Amino acid sequence: MPSTYRRLRALGDTLCRLDADVICLQEVQAHPYRRLLVRLCAEQYPHHAFAPFLHAPKGGLLTLSRHPISESRFVLYRERGLWYTPALADWILHKGVLFTHLQYGAFPVTILNTHLTANYSGDWSPRNRFALHEWEQLQQLADLVSTQSADTLVLVMGDFNIPRGSWLSDQFLERSGLIDPLAGDQRPTFRLMPGMPSRYLAAIDFNLYRAPSGLELSVQSDLCFEQKYTLSDGRTAYLSDHIGVELRQTW
Repeated sequence: MPSTYRRLRALGDTLCRLDADVICLQEVQAHPYRRLLVRLCAEQYPHHAFAPFLHAPKGGLLTLSRHPISESRFVLYRERGLWYTPALADWILHKGVLFTHLQYGAFPVTILNTHLTANYSGDWSPRNRFALHEWEQLQQLADLVSTQSADTLVLVMGDFNIPRGSWLSDQFLERSGLIDPLAGDQRPTFRLMPGMPSRYLAAIDFNLYRAPSGLELSVQSDLCFEQKYTLSDGRTAYLSDHIGVELRQTW
């Protein structure tokens, strides 16, 4: 749609003004959108990774990088929900994890860009079927993190569709050994669409990390893209229905 292209162009322009090293995007749900974002960001982020699929990148995942990418691969989630529920949309998109490996100075860096199945009920109690599907995906994601070399800086980023501070996030952090620099921060990262109940308003987007032994990191994290931006037709709009999460690390 024309409005989508105008919004994505504004997103591309905004990303190019950042001094980021890597950008992880989710819900890139069509190849024309992927090609547009790659083209708009090519000067600042000449390297990118995605897994080819029929109508869109697998999982809707796209990673942009300022640094050369040595390897990328995609791992499909084994548990993707029930096809006869609204989770059918997650089946169609083939949700999973996009791995990107790069070298930053003397340190290897592995980035896991992911998007978990949505919880269409907004109920994250332990017996909820959507929450249980998310739990299964989190177990697989934690296992993938554990297989990464101990001398690698591991970054796990994306739309987890689970609230920060829930039993799901707490168990995942404990099992994976990842650190959440925004632990305790309950600012919502999802904007409600008209008519949606307030229970969906939660902090569901994460930038997590695991540092190699001996690497002393200085870490800062905050939300970004909270305001509306001016589009090419003069209208103002949010760049996404989610609020971005920024992670800055120095050593």
